[in-house]
Amino acid sequence: MKVVKEEDEKLVFEVTGESHTICNILRKRLMQQDDIKSAAYDITHPLVGQPEFEVNSPNPRESIALAADTVKGEVAEFKDAVINAFEE
Repeated sequence: MKVVKEEDEKLVFEVTGESHTICNILRKRLMQQDDIKSAAYDITHPLVGQPEFEVNSPNPRESIALAADTVKGEVAEFKDAVINAFEE
């Protein structure tokens, strides 16, 4: 990740090497937080563009970390479910 712009309640960052898959789930988890004013991303060019995120909240860095932890937990649960399904 690369910070593009940072203000008190706004953080714009670039997510290098990722696509809509990670960005969309991160955006959804950010928007589930009560203190988020807005969270969005844009990929300016579908083939070579890097996703650029904008998060507006009282503490954007904390909000992003919380959303990332939530996604990480969901991925671990999904992985366990897949492993258990194939063991049956």
